Amino acid sequence: MNNPYIYVLIFLCFYACQQKRANFKKEDTNVYIPLPKVLHPKNNLSSPEKIHLGKLLFYDPILSGNKDIACATCHHPNYAYAENIDLSIGTNATGLGSKRKFKKPNSIPLVKRNAHTILNTAYNGINIKGTYNPEKAPMFWDNRAKSLEEQALMPITTLEEMRGQTIDENIILDTVIHRLKNIPEYRFLFQKAFPNNPVITTSNLSKAIACFERTLSSNNSRFDNYLKGETNAISETEKEGFRLFKKAKCNQCHSGPMFSDYKIHTLGLPDNQKLNISDDGFKKNYGFRTPTLRNLRHTGPYMHNGTLKTLLQVLEFYEDISTGKPQNPLVAPSKTDPLAKEIRLKVKDMSFIISFFNTLNNEDIDNETPKQVPSGLTVGGAIYN
Repeated sequence: MNNPYIYVLIFLCFYACQQKRANFKKEDTNVYIPLPKVLHPKNNLSSPEKIHLGKLLFYDPILSGNKDIACATCHHPNYAYAENIDLSIGTNATGLGSKRKFKKPNSIPLVKRNAHTILNTAYNGINIKGTYNPEKAPMFWDNRAKSLEEQALMPITTLEEMRGQTIDENIILDTVIHRLKNIPEYRFLFQKAFPNNPVITTSNLSKAIACFERTLSSNNSRFDNYLKGETNAISETEKEGFRLFKKAKCNQCHSGPMFSDYKIHTLGLPDNQKLNISDDGFKKNYGFRTPTLRNLRHTGPYMHNGTLKTLLQVLEFYEDISTGKPQNPLVAPSKTDPLAKEIRLKVKDMSFIISFFNTLNNEDIDNETPKQVPSGLTVGGAIYN
């Protein structure tokens, strides 16, 4: 080993390996695959009976404190299981989407964040290779819940969403379970859905809703078909938009089959002025999860607080970040995520990128609402003014 050329050779081999590894990492986020088959947790395998029960529960306002709001109220199929409003309006209100208004008098605050679409939440946490664990799937803008089962119960217990002020947080779930047990049809449906444990419990309630939500996948977009080999599934303009999307480095965060890395990033978006407080996000660092880019046509307004009304405004916002223009005075420029600063968007490219976004829309989803729910209440809650 006294030969100096040996050391040079070792160094060159090490450097080449490091470069190959670095290049591989860069190439990873440029590779996209179609959405795979939906996976289910081992303790909550799918069945037609669970799906049927979960769908009825999803649309039944019996789950809310005042029996006036259902899961579907803020995640309605008319809006791709989201809503066309910046901040959700929960209990003590009527109407659907942008027509929803609080009743008077009212002391219920707005929900402080924009409603995520339920479409494709079955895939939350999926990585660039198409693998994921449904038992640990991150949920909400701050990733505070893991799995659809855990997420399903949280809106029920939240004051401004479904609980309201008439029932204490500590007893709302027990109250809901008691209501369900008093409805013969629900007793029958839970027995069919859970034959090995035919009891109405919070666990079975969450499992049924989650099982239904996992059926809401839109994995047949034109872009999915393009990835499967149908080269004419998207236009040349849309292909150019995809290329520019990657060139601008948007893919560093919007990666994988769901176009999300499911990580928290601090961007410094201005606060929604409808709120009385500043939403400081994950661990009070103004960080929020990367949202999916699928079905954007139907899920605006955008970002965690719905302040950006159009996709063009979203791209312009990222352009401002990259040029160092201050956005939220409460977020120091030094706190902005370095990946966001690397984005290189040009105005002339934005229309192409937006055209590419349109290839991720999918109209082939379950838009059928139940004609009635076992409680006899209004399907979807108080959605009619």
